[in-house]
Amino acid sequence: MAQYKSLLYEKQRRGVLITLNRPRALNAMNEELMNELDAALAEAETDPEIRAVVITGAGGTFSAGEDISGADPDTAWPYGIPAGTSLNVTYNKFRDADRKDILGRQLYRWQYPKPIIGAVSGWCLGAASWLALTCHVTIAADDAVFGQPQVRHGANTDFIWVALAGFKNALRYSLTGDHVDAQEALRIGLVNQVVPKAELLETCFKFVERIALVPPETVKINLHISTMGLEMMGLRKAWTLNSELAAMARLTKREEFNKRLEEAKKKGGLAAFLQERDGPFQPEPFGPRAKP
Repeated sequence: MAQYKSLLYEKQRRGVLITLNRPRALNAMNEELMNELDAALAEAETDPEIRAVVITGAGGTFSAGEDISGADPDTAWPYGIPAGTSLNVTYNKFRDADRKDILGRQLYRWQYPKPIIGAVSGWCLGAASWLALTCHVTIAADDAVFGQPQVRHGANTDFIWVALAGFKNALRYSLTGDHVDAQEALRIGLVNQVVPKAELLETCFKFVERIALVPPETVKINLHISTMGLEMMGLRKAWTLNSELAAMARLTKREEFNKRLEEAKKKGGLAAFLQERDGPFQPEPFGPRAKP
């Protein structure tokens, strides 16, 4: 079995528990974590003893999303393009990264031959919400909070929200980045079930054990009936277009919005950036910031 630095890999009860393990950073998804998740899924795929995969996060949080704690490159305002480059270079960088880091990984998980179950507690934001929602089954603890707050500083939503929640529900939250608590996520179809936090992993592994009662070939075929059917209906094309438009969304930098965010980050770090970005949106409709 491979050794991992940013996640835990624990075989149990006919399945495997993969835990995103950067709790001090709220399991923010950096390149090392995502590469290790790819490797862990590949390892589980070839292990005949593993009938299903459960993905969760350490420290009571699934993941705060893409790791944005690093320093941004110098930008030349009002365009928001790194100094010494061009709009075309920046667009290609964003598009190629989205194709590799988001679309490629989504399609790999989507076509995975064993069920992947997302066990979500606490924050599940941005790219982490896309990870959780592209699991074949998603079970939420009663404290789970989903959202895409990255749209507030010029970034994209993902079509998986539309595919699961429907056009109007997805837009309700994708246009503002507002949070969705566990019960609202259940109501609009983002998750299968909401359980008390203390029962989250037990609920997931009881399901793993039920899956293990069915022949693995049957499980694989029935997964493909569902996932490939949605691809034939246009999901792959929608995700491919998503990658193209994601690059455009990440280039929608306006001085009146983004310059003050970058200045706040330089002065006060990530906490100041998030306060400057999210403060005007509070209170939010659901979740821990729903009250003034």
